[in-house]
Amino acid sequence: MAIRKIRTIGDEILRKKCKPVKEITPRITDLIKDMFETMYEANGVGLAAPQVGILKQIVVIDVEDGNQYVLINPEIIETDGEQTGPEGCLSVPGKSGTVTRPNHVKVRAFDADMQPFELVGEELLARAICHECDHLSGELFVDKVEGEIEDVTLEEENEEVEEY
Repeated sequence: MAIRKIRTIGDEILRKKCKPVKEITPRITDLIKDMFETMYEANGVGLAAPQVGILKQIVVIDVEDGNQYVLINPEIIETDGEQTGPEGCLSVPGKSGTVTRPNHVKVRAFDADMQPFELVGEELLARAICHECDHLSGELFVDKVEGEIEDVTLEEENEEVEEY
């Protein structure tokens, strides 16, 4: 496993649409492991493949609920409710903003073995799913910020803003 470089805002790869994964290869398996390691090293709760320079529809999430989620070719099929709160992104370091997202999300995806499944997320997990799925279509949280994008210190990032 290896820690990969996280691409930051201004890198054109973050604005590109990702391609679906057709099969699990050893390279895809290694990428998923690397994405988790990179996300943990950066104190994030989610990471999408384009954030490490790979234009594939792969997302990893760990919102500290005791589960690690791998979403391959995810498709949000249901949303409900609303939540508004601070959001940050590992690809937009030192910045946060207020974003409104669904409070309930159902996503259909494949797991790391290419087995189909559905995942229901509430609150933080719902926010993370939406944030990471946006990355797969070239969208960043800064596109959805209500009001101003604010500077945050590293200490504030670790305390208040979930980094996706």
